[in-house]
Amino acid sequence: MSETESAAAAERKPRRLRGHKKGAVTCCVASSARPGVIASSGEDGCLCWFDLRAKDVLLTIEAANKPISSICFKPGNEDFVYASAGNEIFSFDVRMGPQSKPLETYNYNRDEINQIAVTSKGFLAAADDSGDVKIVNTIQKCLYKRLREAHTSICSSVQFIPWRPWTAITGGLDSKLAAWDFSKGRTLFSIDYGSPELQNGSSSGSTGQCFNPAFVHSVAVSEEGILGGLYKVCAVARGDGAVDVVDLEYELAPARSKGPPRATTSTVSSKGTELGDGRSNQIQVKRIHLDYTMGGHTAAVSCVAFSAFGEKGKFLVSGGNDASVKIWDWSKGFSSETNSNAELVLDIDVKKKVNWLCTTPTDSDNLIVCDTSKVVKVYDFR
Repeated sequence: MSETESAAAAERKPRRLRGHKKGAVTCCVASSARPGVIASSGEDGCLCWFDLRAKDVLLTIEAANKPISSICFKPGNEDFVYASAGNEIFSFDVRMGPQSKPLETYNYNRDEINQIAVTSKGFLAAADDSGDVKIVNTIQKCLYKRLREAHTSICSSVQFIPWRPWTAITGGLDSKLAAWDFSKGRTLFSIDYGSPELQNGSSSGSTGQCFNPAFVHSVAVSEEGILGGLYKVCAVARGDGAVDVVDLEYELAPARSKGPPRATTSTVSSKGTELGDGRSNQIQVKRIHLDYTMGGHTAAVSCVAFSAFGEKGKFLVSGGNDASVKIWDWSKGFSSETNSNAELVLDIDVKKKVNWLCTTPTDSDNLIVCDTSKVVKVYDFR
């Protein structure tokens, strides 16, 4: 996106996708096999399918009699979708149409589920309010592992790491990010964003944010091979308005050597002196910190996603409670070049708090936003 295109996109009104009956749209996911196909879930308990080439909703399934918190496609067969509602997980075959009934139901979680994720090998992860993550084997239809004791509060997010088949990463409202070997049920590393070292090392101490804890609200893991295979990272949406990007291979290195987990207590701000005073050629940046000083969020960041359009993964998209969506050219922050910083390339005022977002390419680059309304918004960067 050029600067002209960015400015035009910021002023452009979004296309509105209607299908949910009431309440907020809670989640959206984009099909990787069929560009332009979007699934969304809502507080009305419905799942909706949209094709951006069509005007109206393609399919609506009344999936649950309670709000749906999270959805995900089954990798390799996106006719199947998983949805969580309350402490249960349901799977549906969209080919069965509006009258589709759950094919499978899992209720291993004791508390309300906040996010689910699934692998191509059939492992399903569910993070819940107790702080636990349950790993379900959907092929054998049984509980595989219980991941616990890393989080002391609500576990808000979970994702699998695609290039490490037995590794998952979780975030919680205890301000912790944890990576797991879920085959053994043990943590590989943990970062505490609430620790004094990290709080003092970041620049997110603005007047509006100094009292907001660095809760982890969302985690996004990059796909394997993005940007020429140079980066294997995850992005972290924080309650203090900041977004962190973490080099996962660096953090996981101690685990490969079978040594004790390394205490992680330092961070490098992409706006800090480490990257801007000529010393960056001697510093190997392993984390970048995107906050209000760079034009970032002024309230909690609710979600993050790596872009699927253009050069895949080039942009990081974040949405927040400040009713804005930010698009970052993030990889510059990992560059060893002097004065090469991550930068904000687009700021969109979406008018309402953002619950979730995703991206998909069709004839144009599309950003899909779920906010506190019942309408899914699509921003088109043609």
